[in-house]
Amino acid sequence: MRFVWAVVAFVIAAVMIGAGIAQRTVFQGPSETSATVQTEGTTAYTLIDGALLTSVPGAQTLRVEGDGQVFAAYGRTADVKAWLSDTSYTAVTVDGEGVVQTTEVGPSATGTAEVAGRSPVDSDLWLDEYEQTGTLSATLQLPGEMSVLIASDGTAPAPANVSVTWPIDDSTPWAGPLIVGGGIALLAGLVLYLLGIRHVRRSRRPRRKGLPLPVTEPISTVDGDGDAKGVISQSPAGRGSRVRGALGGRRALVAVPALGVSVALLAGCSADAWPQFAAPASPSPTPTVVVPEGQFPPAVTEAQAQRIVSRVSSTVAQADAALDATAVAERLSGPALAERQTNYTLRAAIPDRAALPAIPAEPVQIVLPQTTGTWPRTLMTVVESADAATPTTTIMMMTQENPWAPYKASYVGNLEASTNLPELAAEYVGATQVSPDSNFLVLAPEKVAAAYADIINNGQNSASWSTFDTANDLLLAAIQDNKTKRTDELNQTGAGTAEISFSASAGPAAPIALATLDSGAIVAVNVYESDTAKPTNADAVIKLDNNPAVKALTGVDQSATGFTTTYSDQVFFYVPGQGSDDQIRLLGYRSSLLEAKVSP
Repeated sequence: MRFVWAVVAFVIAAVMIGAGIAQRTVFQGPSETSATVQTEGTTAYTLIDGALLTSVPGAQTLRVEGDGQVFAAYGRTADVKAWLSDTSYTAVTVDGEGVVQTTEVGPSATGTAEVAGRSPVDSDLWLDEYEQTGTLSATLQLPGEMSVLIASDGTAPAPANVSVTWPIDDSTPWAGPLIVGGGIALLAGLVLYLLGIRHVRRSRRPRRKGLPLPVTEPISTVDGDGDAKGVISQSPAGRGSRVRGALGGRRALVAVPALGVSVALLAGCSADAWPQFAAPASPSPTPTVVVPEGQFPPAVTEAQAQRIVSRVSSTVAQADAALDATAVAERLSGPALAERQTNYTLRAAIPDRAALPAIPAEPVQIVLPQTTGTWPRTLMTVVESADAATPTTTIMMMTQENPWAPYKASYVGNLEASTNLPELAAEYVGATQVSPDSNFLVLAPEKVAAAYADIINNGQNSASWSTFDTANDLLLAAIQDNKTKRTDELNQTGAGTAEISFSASAGPAAPIALATLDSGAIVAVNVYESDTAKPTNADAVIKLDNNPAVKALTGVDQSATGFTTTYSDQVFFYVPGQGSDDQIRLLGYRSSLLEAKVSP
């Protein structure tokens, strides 16, 4: 019976091990699937739509082959199409049956001529980009609302050979258990087989009979040659030990190969040959941002904002070193550009004139993008200086005018150390831009600059005095100190022969406002401060012996009519929502000499 059960165990072992091996070999499916895109190579750009990228679940491996430079970038489909709206491109997508389709699309922007030869490299629209020579390969995890742009240099035709590959789950979770179970069954069969052999051998031994044996003569063992004559010892212990030794040695010799076969089979089984009871390690594609239903997505992601700030910092630093007003205009605009250009003029004329504070590249502490699907787009960032010698916290308002323009910082200021920013939305949610004439704030953004200028001019007599938190306003204190200093200087050099007057007004730059979570807004405005020094005696003149900056800007060293000097203030306020009892609070500012001219 033991032999029967041994045969059954051997059959079960063969079936289980064979099934396990078959799962890992002949029955194992492919580990990946691919979609090949072959374009005609007639356009400079190819757009791989998100519908194709997500037609198979899992991460996408993009492979592009070309003769020279190969460029790929991905972004929101709407943004990429907006960037391509003034040119022709090849659109790649899939139909309802999963068949790849290519279509050449012409310019969709109305009223514009088709643009050719525009490089896609380093556009602020891309969430990420890749560039190689010859062959480019990248692994992505994009949701359906993202698309990939492929090009060479924007002039030559885009690479024509493109493929997208997705991994397929070819794991065999029961192969390992089947092989292990088969090994156990094989070992059990071997044990049963050995036990059967042992039973048969024991059944062949001489057995005691029930009747008395006849008396026999004793056998002489004096000569000690019994072993040589084939005589077997009658000792039960000796006989038993010899039999057990033979059986034990043979069992070991048979069991070891069985174990070796099981170990060898298991050695070829990877982790995917076993059941996985934990959650899958690879995440499924998810949207880059999560926004409330019905709201536009934020203009940029946090990673995008960090790259934009780094590019602004690098461009401005290079322009500062070269005093290049043209180069700095690539990343600055409005009041931020005007103050830089004036500084370059002064530094070119005055060797020891200090440069304006650099724009730090990192770390970016706060990112507040506008939620919008159109242009212009606004982005606010707060960046701390990594330089321990000059610790500063820079706040910037940046604007992208159209899909092809870079983000430019129009307002740049420094936050005070004691500044507490209002509660802001997360960067993946973003904030709405408040219109200049909004009535949802205690003061419309377009009126903030004029109201603050009135406070500078009239102090406590201003109608806006109680609307602003003037007690903690460091800029007002600095302006008053400058007025006192300028008056004292004039009295020392031209006592009784000259006078100075001060005035402030709203600057020409439009305000920028982004909403906060408490229904208020962070508002950036531009304020001009001017002082005019005039002689009071017809025979007197105003000399610039102690004012090389005004001398450099006007090109003269004295005037009988006087001089007017203008400073530009870039001011950041927190403006509470309508109905709030809070006051408008200063967050940060930058004040710089803007221009000087001879009074008429």
